[in-house]
Formats: sequence, structure tokens, C-alpha cells
Amino acid sequence: MEEPARLRPATAADAPAVAGVWLRSFDSALPTVRRPHTDDQVRAWIASEVVGGLDTWVADADGVVVGMMALAPGWIEQLYVDPDWRGRGLGDRFVALAKERHPSGLQLWAFQVNWPARRFYERHGFVPVEFADGSRNAERQPDVRYEWRPDEATSERGP
Repeated sequence: MEEPARLRPATAADAPAVAGVWLRSFDSALPTVRRPHTDDQVRAWIASEVVGGLDTWVADADGVVVGMMALAPGWIEQLYVDPDWRGRGLGDRFVALAKERHPSGLQLWAFQVNWPARRFYERHGFVPVEFADGSRNAERQPDVRYEWRPDEATSERGP
């Protein structure tokens, strides 16, 4: 049986692999969304701002990066899993880690057309709180802001 990927903090050396996961996953999950930046611009952004500036984690399967998550205080900024690794629980593990690192609550933006991601986050207790027209994102895609609050998740289960 295949060994599950290990979650670990990203290093600067991981930036090219993180960018690869981001590019493959974005293109696979969002084929109708126009990317406003070239692959090289995405790679530079991942290296300088995502791996270089956020609390970035990777899923490492025997030395191969197969998923990534970037956190800012109170936010999931990026969460992408390589298309070949979807459905294996990595997203669930990343969200659990995000909640552990930010126990007072989290927010994130998702594109409105990304129904699989929206269902995924809603399954993890995130609630849509704002719908926007896309004028604030580079892709100009309508998006939705989600929030997760631990007190709300607890109250749903009862005492």
C-alpha cells in the first residue's frame, strides 16, 4: 500500500515544485478561468510571496511535492492538490492543520464557479458570508468569501 504524503513546512527549495502543483491544479480545476499571469510570473510569485512570505506547507510523498497550502493570519490564502492526488484526503489534512494553526477562525476566497472546492469547504464547516463580482481579484471572476468559526462548528454539534 502506498505511504501517505507527509505534511511539512515548505522551504525555499520547494518553490518550483509548489508552483508546479499550483499550476497543474489550477488549470485542472478551473479550465474556464483565465489566468492573468504567465507560468513564469506564477513561479516568481510563488517563490517570493507564497513560499517566501506566507506560512506555507507542502504534502511530500517520498520527496515529491503533491500538495500545498499557504496561510496568513486568519486566512487560507492558497490550497492546491496535484490532480493525481485528489481524493486521497490531503485537502482534509491541510484544512485540519489550518484550523490547528488558527483555532480562533479562518477565512478564504473561492471562485463561485469552483463548485467542488465550495462543497469541500462547506463540508469542513466553512460558511459563505460574502459574494463578490470579481472586481477585486486578478482573474476578474466572481468569488465568494467563506468563514469558519470554531464556536459555530461546536454549536452545530450540541453540548
